[in-house]
Amino acid sequence: MTNTPKRVPMYIQLKNYIINQMNSGVWKPGDKLPSENELAEQFNVSRITVKNAMADIVKQGLINRIQGRGSYISDDASNQLISYEPQEVVNSPLVLFLMPRLDNLFTANLMTGIEEELAEHGYHLVFKLTHDSQELENKLLKEFTQLGVHGIIIYPVDGETFNDQILKLTLDRFPLVIVDRYLRGLDANFISSDNFKGAYEATKHLTNIGHTKISFISTAVSGTTSIEDRLHGYEKALSDSGLFIDYRLRLTLSSGLPVVEQIKSYLSENPDVQAVVTTNSAIGLIAMKAARSLNLQIPGDLSIVCFDDYDHSEHTEVPLTYINQNEKNMGREAAKLLVSLIQDPNQDRRNIILPNELVVRSSTASSTVSNEAGAKA
Repeated sequence: MTNTPKRVPMYIQLKNYIINQMNSGVWKPGDKLPSENELAEQFNVSRITVKNAMADIVKQGLINRIQGRGSYISDDASNQLISYEPQEVVNSPLVLFLMPRLDNLFTANLMTGIEEELAEHGYHLVFKLTHDSQELENKLLKEFTQLGVHGIIIYPVDGETFNDQILKLTLDRFPLVIVDRYLRGLDANFISSDNFKGAYEATKHLTNIGHTKISFISTAVSGTTSIEDRLHGYEKALSDSGLFIDYRLRLTLSSGLPVVEQIKSYLSENPDVQAVVTTNSAIGLIAMKAARSLNLQIPGDLSIVCFDDYDHSEHTEVPLTYINQNEKNMGREAAKLLVSLIQDPNQDRRNIILPNELVVRSSTASSTVSNEAGAKA
């Protein structure tokens, strides 16, 4: 039998590189380290890998992180020879995680939860981006099942309504968990937050403070079940509040045009819009930018609620009210379910909907505030 080569995780390789730079004197006490983004680009890894590589060194007090300035070699690192992480890594089962993109706090936290839970069970995580390409998604699924991964967690590409590879793996009882969204008509294991209730609570918050002209801004709805469910939650909240569902108040963003210009044009053409619900924080922040370019005050002239938090939100001038999906916990629950499926592939399929919560911050205000702001203008 041929022995399988032992795989050294990328975060250990990167950690040993940092240690080597310190031990050899290339990086001296007081020196500023490259940023996480710079290291991620240099080694072609994710920021999560960089964070994991630096975590133990930071715990030892050999690296100081200063908010807003970066990471520095500690004075305590002087004359200390730091031991390397052992290169002989015991073979561990591999799990594949496929995700369309890794460009926001939601996706970063989701992957952190998955990695932490898998590590506790002795699994290594292999992460690949699909770049919202179903063709690439299928290619990676084929490649890694042939390579012998023990299980797969997949965040499907936007607009995906059917995937023959996912169907095949599901019918074969291969350990697979879908996160964030699901594929209609496919009886597969999946975990997501309660997208319907999240949008319902976001919209009810706005109606409860007196708004009646509430817009729903999203990317393409059809095929992406998380967005479809959020739209239904938004509409149900309007109906329960005695408001007419006006399709004019829905803005579906086109991929070929600048988002800020689309929202700016929409707000200009619909000056009666008092509030917006957006399906992610990126759109929420762009909506705020578009409103300000039109001299609209947030929340005086326009209230905004989005899904998900964003980096350094507490330091922004107007922190957005948002739906917290507890994505790190979502990742952990997905990993727990996958480990269970690896141990018993024939168990009943499970569809798990996790609770989310509305976090009210500075971007929403009552319609009386909005009316007063309009009267002064």
